[in-house]
Amino acid sequence: MQRVTDQTGRAVELPDLPQRIISLVPSQTELLFDLGLEERVVGITRFCVHPETWHNSKTRIGGTKILKHAVIDELQPDLIIANKEENTREDVERLSQKYPVWVSDVATLPDALGMIRSIGAITGKRMLAEDIAAKIDTSFTALKVERQTRTIYLIWRKPYMAAGNDTFINDMLARCGFENVVDIERYPELSEADLIHLDPELILFSSEPYPFKEQHMEQLQKLLPHTHMQLVNGEPFSWYGSRLLESANYFKKLKAVLNL
Repeated sequence: MQRVTDQTGRAVELPDLPQRIISLVPSQTELLFDLGLEERVVGITRFCVHPETWHNSKTRIGGTKILKHAVIDELQPDLIIANKEENTREDVERLSQKYPVWVSDVATLPDALGMIRSIGAITGKRMLAEDIAAKIDTSFTALKVERQTRTIYLIWRKPYMAAGNDTFINDMLARCGFENVVDIERYPELSEADLIHLDPELILFSSEPYPFKEQHMEQLQKLLPHTHMQLVNGEPFSWYGSRLLESANYFKKLKAVLNL
C-alpha cells in the first residue's frame, strides 16, 4: 500500500498499483488515457467525451455532480480520482468511506502540472506523466505576450456568467495575453449593465458548458458595438489534464486570428 496526500491536503491510502480506477473528471479521464491506463480504468462520467473510444465503451457512473453510487459499488474501484470544484464534497466524503479517493485542486498551470505528476506517481506512470508535464510547461513558456487585452470570458447565458479571477480559466487567459476584467471570484452572474460598465475590448464566448453560437454574439454586439466578439473552444481554457499539450498552440492561433 502507498499513503499519499492529495491536492486538498487529504491523506489517502491506496494500492501501490491501482487496478480498478474510476475517474469523476473529464480532463483527468483523458490524462489517464494518455498515461496508457486503458485496461485499468473501469468507470468514467457521461461528460468524459475524450477519448471517444472510452466514452463509447467504458461504464458511465453518472455526471460529475450526480453520481450513480450503486454503479460505482458494482465496479469496486481501488482508486477514485475526483476534483474539488467539479465534484461535490458530499460525494467525496461518501465515497471515501468505502474507497481511496484522490482529489485534485487546480486553479493555475502549476497546479495542473502538479496534478499530472501526482496522478502519474500514484498509478505507476511517473516517467510518462513527467514527460507530459514537461512538454506542457515548455509550450507555455514559449507563448509571447506583448500586451494584455481587456477581456470577459463567458460560460453561460440567461443569466450571463463569466469566469472569475480565481479560476483555472483566469490563469489561462492571463498566460495568453487576455486581462480578465471580471475581478470577482468563481463564476459570477453579469447583467447587461455589468457588461457595459466593465467595457471590455474583447468578449470570448466559450463552447462549454453553454454552447454559444454566432447569434449570441450578434445579440451582445448591439449592446457593445465597439467590443470584439469571438467564439472559442472551451477545452484549451478549462481542461487541465493532458489536453494542455494542445492549449498553447491553440492560443497562439487564436491571437493571430484576433491580430493580437
